[in-house]
Amino acid sequence: MQNSPITKYKPWGTIDLPDRKWPSNTIDRAPHWCSVDLRDGNQSLPIPMGVKEKLELFRLLCDIGFKQIEIGFPSAAQTEFDFARKLINDQLVPDGVSLQVLTQAREHLIRRSFESLQGAQKAIVHVYNSTSPMQRRVTFGMSKEEIKNIAVEGVRLIKKLLPELPETEVQLEYSPESFSDTEVDYALEVCEAVMNEWEPTEENPIILNLPATVELFTPNVHADQIEWFCRNMRERNKAIISLHTHNDRGTGTAATELGLLAGANRVEGTLFGNGERTGNLDIVTVALNMYAQGLHPKLNFENLDEIREIYERTTGMTVHERHPYGGDLVFTAFSGSHQDAIKKGMDLREKEGDTNETLWQVPYLSIDPRDIGRTYEEIIRINSQSGKGGVAYILSREYGLDLPKAMHPEVGTLVNEKADSESRELLADEIFNTFKTEYLVKNNPLELITYDTIKETGQNEITCIATIRIHGEVKELTGKGNGPINAFVQALEQERLKDFKLTDYRQHSIGEGSATESAAYVQLQTKVGRVAYGCGIDSSIEKSGMLALVSAYNRTR
Repeated sequence: MQNSPITKYKPWGTIDLPDRKWPSNTIDRAPHWCSVDLRDGNQSLPIPMGVKEKLELFRLLCDIGFKQIEIGFPSAAQTEFDFARKLINDQLVPDGVSLQVLTQAREHLIRRSFESLQGAQKAIVHVYNSTSPMQRRVTFGMSKEEIKNIAVEGVRLIKKLLPELPETEVQLEYSPESFSDTEVDYALEVCEAVMNEWEPTEENPIILNLPATVELFTPNVHADQIEWFCRNMRERNKAIISLHTHNDRGTGTAATELGLLAGANRVEGTLFGNGERTGNLDIVTVALNMYAQGLHPKLNFENLDEIREIYERTTGMTVHERHPYGGDLVFTAFSGSHQDAIKKGMDLREKEGDTNETLWQVPYLSIDPRDIGRTYEEIIRINSQSGKGGVAYILSREYGLDLPKAMHPEVGTLVNEKADSESRELLADEIFNTFKTEYLVKNNPLELITYDTIKETGQNEITCIATIRIHGEVKELTGKGNGPINAFVQALEQERLKDFKLTDYRQHSIGEGSATESAAYVQLQTKVGRVAYGCGIDSSIEKSGMLALVSAYNRTR
């Protein structure tokens, strides 16, 4: 990173809109939704979907309720063209669903796109060209007027080709690509030139898609851009203002919601936010955010687990366990205080009447998980896919074992291997028994049979006298050290059994009162580089440390 002052980057600036209205607005209706999973989402996959996967995902999008679906870039690849033809020729498109195809504002690409749409009932031809200063200078080396002419000429050709689709209801969508980095007055100039050429009506409005192709600034500036555009354009009633946010700053959802407050009425995005770089807008999140505010989004996510399963299988992507609404752990409480509050909320709801008419008021849960086919999980589920932190949490919460953080991976691996070998989830007692077998009762090759420690008056050293069994042979050992464990280590060294160094030692109490026990953790590293923790539990602090050392010794063998 560059030291201050930073000269490599600069603020992107603001929009001059002192009387902005969007902060006082509310989202009171669902927007037009357009899925771009099959185009923007697909092109961002390391391995793009085949026809089989695209068909399954297309059917899913239709079942969810999308009426506008961007199916691809048919002029860019034969596979994309063939997919469009299959949907149309095999009559796989439900009534009322518009097939959207993307094309650059170039003649041969536009003509090929029209070929792909022959016979479609409803279609959206989505044409775009880049308008930002950076693209104008770096990519094209063109003036503002030349860039605007590209857009107008592209739309003129589309208008000319309309008779080639006599059976199709065609709607035009135009995107000034990199709108987020384009001067708003110039973006408006280009869009109005396009509108003048297309001549939209209130009955057949043009879609003006204003993409945050790269998310460059905070969501409030994006909202200012959208409001400025809507307030300054002519014939606003003949245009649908569409949003297409990316997530480079991690605020794609916020930018979309604020853009809707600012006057947009259409949203493009993907399921779970799959897209270039950090992703596209996640439509699932925005739609369910509306639902959680009492506004039905006109999309059906009541079987979100099934939707996620199809999405992951067809795209090869995974939904993060903390992903809003769809993640494995979003309705699972790890914190005991959270679990208690949620349980009390659930119990009270059950007592007062658990119906759809009853206002949802359960602490920590913004929506009822059952509305999207989920359930509230009070305890962590441990299986072969569980993380090391989950295993450590179970051992801490249920058995009072506060494992050193460095110990979590090796314990987690042991438990996950057991779950994987049995292909099922493990209960808490099974997790503890796995830990017990590996750390607490293993006595081979070394077993501590008896020991005694003696500290003579006036001496700083402690003498340890121990009886051990090593490789089946019983031996008496004696050693001296500055503490019980050090004395025991010296005793092992006397018998040439010390091939290790002690690298970590910790203790804590378990329980309260007369039932208190001590848990000790010892990490050893052998001369050949093996590193492992051991654990010992006993009512004697001294003995728990001895047992932990023996445990670690056996685990390094």
